[in-house]
Amino acid sequence: MATLDRTDLRLLAVLQAEGRITNAELAERVNLSPSACLRRVQRLEADKVIAGYAARVDPEAVGLGLQAFVRVQLARHEAGTIERFVERVAGWDEVVACHALTGDMDYLMHVYVADLAHFSRFLLDRLLNDAGVADVNSSFVLRTVKRSPALPLSQLEG
Repeated sequence: MATLDRTDLRLLAVLQAEGRITNAELAERVNLSPSACLRRVQRLEADKVIAGYAARVDPEAVGLGLQAFVRVQLARHEAGTIERFVERVAGWDEVVACHALTGDMDYLMHVYVADLAHFSRFLLDRLLNDAGVADVNSSFVLRTVKRSPALPLSQLEG
C-alpha cells in the first residue's frame, strides 16, 4: 500500500472529479509547481494508486436503459466450479461488476442491458445455462439516488 500525504489525496480528489484537467491546472489547484505536480502524478500512476483514466458514459444515452443487481448462489463451492463461473462472468459484457460475498448468496453482479427482453436472454441463455448456478435473485434499479465513481478520500485525511 502506498503512503499518501495530504497533497497526494488532494491530487487524487481533483483527478477523480476532473480526469481531463491539464497538469498546469491541477498544479494550481493543489498549490504545486507544474513539475512537482507531474512527478507526483507519475509516482501515483507507477505505484498503481491511479489505476487508469476513463470516460463516464451515460448508459441510457447509449441504449442501456435497464440495470439490475443479480445475486447468484453456486450449486457447489469446489475450486473448479468457482473458477469456471469466474471465467464465464469475465466474458459477459452485460456484467460491469461482480463481487464475491459473505452470507446466503455467493456473488453479486451489476448488470446493464437494453431492456427486459435482453435481460431475459442474458439470464436464460447465459447465467442459468451455466451448470454451476443453483439460485439467482434479481432486483431491477428503479431510480439511481447516488452514483459516484470517486472513492471517499476525505476519510483518509488525518
